[in-house]
Amino acid sequence: MMNSSQVRVIDPILTTVVQGYKNADFVGSALFPRVPVSVAGGKIIEFGKEHFLSYQTQRAPGGTTKRITFGYLGKPYSVENHALNAPVPREYMRDASKVPGINLGTRAVNLVMRVMGLGLEIQQASLATDASQYGVNNKVTLSGTDKFSNDASDIFGTFDDGKEAVRSACGMYPNVALFGPKAFKATKRHPKVVDRFKYTSKESITADMLAAQLDLDKVVVGKAVMASDAGVMSDVWGNYIVLAYVPGQVSQMEEPSYGYTYTLEGHPIVETPFWDKDAKSWIYGVTDERVPVLSGIASGFLIINPD
Repeated sequence: MMNSSQVRVIDPILTTVVQGYKNADFVGSALFPRVPVSVAGGKIIEFGKEHFLSYQTQRAPGGTTKRITFGYLGKPYSVENHALNAPVPREYMRDASKVPGINLGTRAVNLVMRVMGLGLEIQQASLATDASQYGVNNKVTLSGTDKFSNDASDIFGTFDDGKEAVRSACGMYPNVALFGPKAFKATKRHPKVVDRFKYTSKESITADMLAAQLDLDKVVVGKAVMASDAGVMSDVWGNYIVLAYVPGQVSQMEEPSYGYTYTLEGHPIVETPFWDKDAKSWIYGVTDERVPVLSGIASGFLIINPD
């Protein structure tokens, strides 16, 4: 059994900071919102068509009350332990004899969250853009005159077909679209899209404007980039568009959704900083135990190579 000096001590103020951390470049949460899990491993609660439908709840006097289930236990999951330390060098501090103030501590942990957030974004994009995860009717690869770079392509027809495919598969229309940056650029410049705004806006077409035209609650653009081991930069979200149904307010993993980021309760956390005499720095450790999962792939549609 651990004694009190061995138990991890959490910095409550900076833990609140990292749990509220947001970065506009990271949009994977639009498809994979965080939900808490109480255990580090188990089965993904997955949702089929029956879980997206409405049910008749009226009961006759003396009649049997119907019962519903919250998804079914699908593929196994195991949250991953991601941890990283950030230093606050003694030279940054006005009074080197004291623990860094909240401002320096916040800067340190936000730097860690930026790095860890990119890693999570890459994981989420890898799942969402994996064509093998989708049913044969829930994906399309565009080529030739169907690509959005062709002025004559039926761009709105492509989105309508994807939305209908989702409705046929799960009974719900998608309400979110995530665009890779090249796909968004090609979409907003398409003559048929521009034509719809010619009388209402002279400004550049935004994600919100496009959402209204596509009858979606939200359109987001994955702008994040990553570097290979050789230093070659590439778009995290590639040349894809993902249409999906994700509930607007999420508090638990029993709610039908395209995906989730299962997060161990209380995470991410910041440990109480400690002094590293060799680095002459205070060290802030951040830990985040989580893993993105596909929980309702029938409610998603993948458009490949749209630009």
